Amino acid sequence: MAEWRERDGLDRLLDALDAGRDVTRFVGGVVRDTLLGLPVTDIDLATQLPPAEVERRIAAAGLKPVPTGIAHGTVTAVLPGGPVEVTTLRRDLTTDGRRATIAFTDDWREDAARRDFTINALSAGAGFARGADVSVHDHFGGLGDLAARRVRFIGDPLARIAEDHLRILRFFRFHARFGGEPDAAALEACTLRANDLMALSRERIADETLKLLGLPDPTPTVALMQGRGIWAPVLPEIGPEGVARLTRLAARERALGVAAAALRRLAALLPPDPAVAAEVAGRLRLSRAQRDRLVTAATVAEPMTPDALAYRRGLEGAIDRLLLDEGGAADLARLAGWQRPRLPVSGGDLIALGLRAGPVVATALQAVERRWIAEGFPDAARVRVLAAEEAGRLLSDAS
Repeated sequence: MAEWRERDGLDRLLDALDAGRDVTRFVGGVVRDTLLGLPVTDIDLATQLPPAEVERRIAAAGLKPVPTGIAHGTVTAVLPGGPVEVTTLRRDLTTDGRRATIAFTDDWREDAARRDFTINALSAGAGFARGADVSVHDHFGGLGDLAARRVRFIGDPLARIAEDHLRILRFFRFHARFGGEPDAAALEACTLRANDLMALSRERIADETLKLLGLPDPTPTVALMQGRGIWAPVLPEIGPEGVARLTRLAARERALGVAAAALRRLAALLPPDPAVAAEVAGRLRLSRAQRDRLVTAATVAEPMTPDALAYRRGLEGAIDRLLLDEGGAADLARLAGWQRPRLPVSGGDLIALGLRAGPVVATALQAVERRWIAEGFPDAARVRVLAAEEAGRLLSDAS
């Protein structure tokens, strides 16, 4: 039995939604990844029941229903073992490349037909992943594509992209994840319609881009996208030099056993210029923390020791910079187990040495800190000497 199938409360939910009578099924990624032997984090169910009935049944089973996307038929069941999304079967009425107007249906094939790729349109009944021989429902050849690690649109790729332009980026993300030769029809359609990405919100572009860059080895796919002009409409800063930097960075990460970081990899793709990084962060509507990390990663490293760099830029920022610098990775081991030290002197200590409370104390404290960092973070006894020297210098200047 798959580990996720033992999630606390899941059988109670399936019973409440009549999964045993094929009214409700597992759908999408949970089926795909289980068949591939990959870890499963999110569990999604599809059902013929209308949303209001789904809510009623979840509550009647002693579970908590949350109408997270009720207009589109989605109710989240909060189980003791984690949330599960339950969505009523749907069909598209209209699409405009960004959003769809939907109607509910009880037709499993009709619901599967509105999904993007064949490998995401698989569904399975309540007995799935329990070790029993349970049929997987496959309307569009997804099982064959899964075996071939092939990402293929359902139906006409151009029509599917016209329904939702984000599918261009999703195609490349899934291709990077599952590998194999890219489907020729899908690749041509994405290339032809790359400019459609400009119609998407920056947030959606950022989300898909960071998901792609966070995969174990996105470099071949990123290179393919660059060669096909996919980045040009939304991230024209990405060129062959950036792809080469990303290739070297990913190799360093693997060699040193450092976990992938999407923002670090985005910094590698961009020109090493903090102004460019700040502009891209603004364009993608990144959070302040994400912006700061991207800008720090794009800044040429100051000539300082690894622990001084970590103190000034944060541990995360220091690791990014050392990995991005051609010769910096060798110093990475010096940050193993690093914890930010605390300056063992305060403004009160400087006042006790004769300085008047006010701006002069802050000036002296900053000077002591700079010397403390430059000397490699010496102990409190040495810092007291530094503080006395700075206080004496400022008192002498004032007299």
